Amino acid sequence: MRSMTSGPDIRALGVALLLALLAGCGPNTVKVEGNFPAPLMEPIPLTLGVWYPEDFANHEFSDEAKTRSEPSWLVSTGDAQVAMWDTLLAGMFTDMVHMRGEPASGQMNQLVNAVLIPHVDELQYAIPQHTNIKVYEIWMRYRFELVTTSGEPIAEWTMAAYGKTPTAFLRSDQAAVNLAAVMALRDAGANFATSFTRVPDVAAWMDGGQQAIDNPPAEVDQALDAPPETEKAEVDS
Repeated sequence: MRSMTSGPDIRALGVALLLALLAGCGPNTVKVEGNFPAPLMEPIPLTLGVWYPEDFANHEFSDEAKTRSEPSWLVSTGDAQVAMWDTLLAGMFTDMVHMRGEPASGQMNQLVNAVLIPHVDELQYAIPQHTNIKVYEIWMRYRFELVTTSGEPIAEWTMAAYGKTPTAFLRSDQAAVNLAAVMALRDAGANFATSFTRVPDVAAWMDGGQQAIDNPPAEVDQALDAPPETEKAEVDS
């Protein structure tokens, strides 16, 4: 005997199957990975500390689908951010040091000339569903704080970065988004390397520090010119 299913039961079964199908369809996820070459430049003679805030080191962005034809996205850039900035800063400065804690009064940190704290203030992206062209694009706006080890401000400024890639040579949307993010990070590194010393407050701070080294106070000059104590003792004897 063949069993029969009533109309309400069929609808309930259809809803259950649809929910199960939707549960298995999560967002497109991308963990950004790439290669970030060190800058080819003469290192700036500073020992720079760096502190990555938690939201920077674990940075990600997401976008909910607006229609059924568009996918949702979850893109994690935190590890790639840290990898790129570590490589860049280690090549830009004589020494680069990761701070033990966030710069603040009373915080025991290593001795450095200054501490850089990067932030991602804004990120936007465009994919073919948004633009109707086969190009993936990512824009980022960074904000940088340069502070003393006790957290006193030296300079603060913003900087834009941009990356794009066509999909023609890539096998998946995820690969295209990854490459666009990598290109944006490389653009950020290039912009930072060429503009750091031209930021007005940074330039003023570096000029002030260099003057202190090049033109020591008179008492320092006298101390440098004076003979060592052992030589004085030999002359007196």
